[in-house]
Amino acid sequence: MKFKKPSLTSHPFILLFISILSVSISSIMIKFSNTPTSVAGMYRLFISVVILLPFIPWKMFRTLDMNKKDWSIVVLAGLFLGLHFLFWMESLVYTSVASSMVILSLQPLFVMIGSYFLFKEQANLFTVFCLVAALFGSIIIAWGDIGISKEALIGDVLSLIGTIFVSAYLLAGQKVSRKMDANVYSIFVFFIGGIVMLIYNLLNNYSFIEYNSSEWTYFLLLAIIPTIFGQCIFNLLLKSIGATTVSVGIIGEPVLAIILAYLLLGEKISLFQFLGGMMTLFGMGMYFWSKSLKFKVQNNT
Repeated sequence: MKFKKPSLTSHPFILLFISILSVSISSIMIKFSNTPTSVAGMYRLFISVVILLPFIPWKMFRTLDMNKKDWSIVVLAGLFLGLHFLFWMESLVYTSVASSMVILSLQPLFVMIGSYFLFKEQANLFTVFCLVAALFGSIIIAWGDIGISKEALIGDVLSLIGTIFVSAYLLAGQKVSRKMDANVYSIFVFFIGGIVMLIYNLLNNYSFIEYNSSEWTYFLLLAIIPTIFGQCIFNLLLKSIGATTVSVGIIGEPVLAIILAYLLLGEKISLFQFLGGMMTLFGMGMYFWSKSLKFKVQNNT
């Protein structure tokens, strides 16, 4: 009897946890910096492209089975990603991390609806229950923190627009994920997304070089941690577990962000945050428990 050698790709939920933990750090890093968020987002994507380039098997381009429609989807995905970073990162300037995150947690709902119309994926009652429980927990987390000022409202609207764009980005990625290597796909969408932010920065006359060493270190860390170990892994997982499961995992980002804020920034955890976090983890745990059972059955057959 032959046994398969275990690999990270055979344990997608471990990879998903690593990626969620990585992207959870981004909101805290953004709050630490005074750099224009669009400039940070642009360098975040461009530096990620430079880091990934040496790991691309260029010979595979000869065997890519991609038509014009597929390439147009890749371009759209990059556009969606750039617009997501532009709106979501800017939302953190106007509103709190928790308020922005609770809106971002609506993305599984948008992805689930999109998956139904695009891929005919139907969610069963148990999946809907788990999703509602996780979303309700996120709402509790931000209940005492959602601002009612005009400035906070602007931030909430920006976060909502960013959430719609990232949902479209995940759906586009699932559409072409089976035809393209995840690293190659990441390079294309990161580069296109960076171009989107470059154009925005040029229109606003933002400086591209007048930053100190600590800010350049910040750009590098944004590229390595939340982008390569976050977004890039998300792209890898789209093929094996799909956009809906990836987006459900991202609901855990507010919980991890609060824990990290407690450990790194000394922020206190309120009762609402604790109860909401427990409910979110419960909903996510039940969802991934059912998915992991299904995944094991598929691997054993």
